[in-house]
Amino acid sequence: MSRFKAFSVIIHIAGWLLFMAFPLVFLNSRAFYHTSITTFLQKPAYWIFCVTYMVLFYSNAYLFIPSFFLKKKYVIYGIISVVLLAGVYTLRPFDKLMRSTDGWRMVNGMHHRSQFDGERYGHGTRNMPDSDTAAAFNRHNFRSDSAFSNNAQFQWRRRHMQPLDSTSLFIFLMIMALSMAIKTVQQWQLTEQRAARAEADKTSAELSFLKAQINPHFLFNTLNNIYTLAAIKDDNAADSIMKLSNIMRYVTDDVAEDFVPLQSEIDCISDYIELQRLRIGKNTKVNFEVEGAIGNKKIAPLVMMTFVENVFKYGISKHEPSGIDIKVDIQELNISFYCKNRIFSVQNSEFQRTGIGIKNTKQRLEHLYPGKHLLSISSHNNEYIVQLTLQV
Repeated sequence: MSRFKAFSVIIHIAGWLLFMAFPLVFLNSRAFYHTSITTFLQKPAYWIFCVTYMVLFYSNAYLFIPSFFLKKKYVIYGIISVVLLAGVYTLRPFDKLMRSTDGWRMVNGMHHRSQFDGERYGHGTRNMPDSDTAAAFNRHNFRSDSAFSNNAQFQWRRRHMQPLDSTSLFIFLMIMALSMAIKTVQQWQLTEQRAARAEADKTSAELSFLKAQINPHFLFNTLNNIYTLAAIKDDNAADSIMKLSNIMRYVTDDVAEDFVPLQSEIDCISDYIELQRLRIGKNTKVNFEVEGAIGNKKIAPLVMMTFVENVFKYGISKHEPSGIDIKVDIQELNISFYCKNRIFSVQNSEFQRTGIGIKNTKQRLEHLYPGKHLLSISSHNNEYIVQLTLQV
């Protein structure tokens, strides 16, 4: 049993114990009532009172509301409520509990009164007052007994002829309202949980889709680079294949997780830069720096790699010298990424692919670093600059 279910059971037990203690406290505070709790618990009227409202609560909360009210069968639920109300009105659980107790009080009160009179005037002829006093006492006692008897009969008729047990009906309304409120809150919580689960599933599927978009694109460009080396019969082709193997292992195995070791991401960037250096030659200068202690820090996979890839795709010219700056600054609470390259004219289709990759990366950052990242992309003086800060 989960903690939530165990807590719910404890709450129900505590609530019903308080409900069952209510008539005990109420009746024990009434005048002339001196019976023990054990004797009171043996009264059938008490258990009829408790069981009636327990059955009413659970049948309404777990049967009638889910089967009719939540399915918008309001007419049927209204008829059932009226039938339950009529049953409580007929059964009169609280009224029967009061009458069983008051009957005992009336007999016990008369016994105490007779005992009081006997103690006041003694027993037998030895302690009897004189004839005049006795006659006066008998007249007074007769009037008192008559008044007491008449009052008891009036109270008995008043209780037995009462057309409406307002207390039972009031408790009925409270039980129905409480069960309705509890079931409505539970249904609302269930709906919220389903919505949150659906949102989480949607986010997970979206992240998987974004990764699937990034990974083939990255591998496609890398294979093109190795093809170029093989075509010109470069001696570094074998080394390039080994570096590509390391990159593919990272891409296919590690990026299945939302977060990977920062060292793996930096190694992937380093291997990718080395592959690009073999292709671009000496016409482009690449400055790659890593500052700070990597330690056990983690990062979302391919977040920085997306911008590194774009730098080499669109920041290199075959005819003009160019420079690329890539820097990773690792601090205790933050990871800062910076890259800069010149802007060369490219085809519109290439710009569109770049826009898709950056858009996907922004969405991943929103999902994985909500409120914990800062991304700035700018182009100034014919330079393209990306600055990314992640809180880790």
